[in-house]
Amino acid sequence: MKKIFNTDFPQDAGHVALLLFRVFAAVLILTHGLPKLQKLFSGEEIQFLDPYGLGVTTSFVLVVFAEFFCAILVMLGLGTRLAVIPLMIAMATAVIFAHANDPFGVKEKPLLFLLIFGLLLFLGSGRYSVDRILEKRVR
Repeated sequence: MKKIFNTDFPQDAGHVALLLFRVFAAVLILTHGLPKLQKLFSGEEIQFLDPYGLGVTTSFVLVVFAEFFCAILVMLGLGTRLAVIPLMIAMATAVIFAHANDPFGVKEKPLLFLLIFGLLLFLGSGRYSVDRILEKRVR
C-alpha cells in the first residue's frame, strides 16, 4: 500500500517512461506530418491556413517542418527542447486559428499535443536520448 502513494520519482523507470512518452508523442504527430509532407511534394495545389500572413505555401512548409522533421528530432531525443518549440507553435496555431470556431472536442487533440510538447520542453529528452550522448561527449 505504501508503494501506491509513494511520490518519489523513480530514476530508471522515470527515464524509460520519458523515452516512451517522447517516442509515442512523436509517432502520433508524425501521422499528421507525413501526409502533409507527401502533399507538399505531390504537386497538388496547397490549400492551407495563413494566419500570420506568410503565404499559404510558407505556412504549410513550416507546419510540415514542425510535424515531420521536428517530430523525428523529438523521437531521437536530438535537440528536443528546441524541436518542440515549432511543434508548440503549430499546435497553438491550430487551436487559436484553425479550430477557432470548432467545439472543444475538436480543439482537444492539439491542446493535448501542446501540453505534451510543453512537458518535453520542461523535462528535456531524458537519459535515453541522443541529447544525453552528446552531453556526455561535451563534458
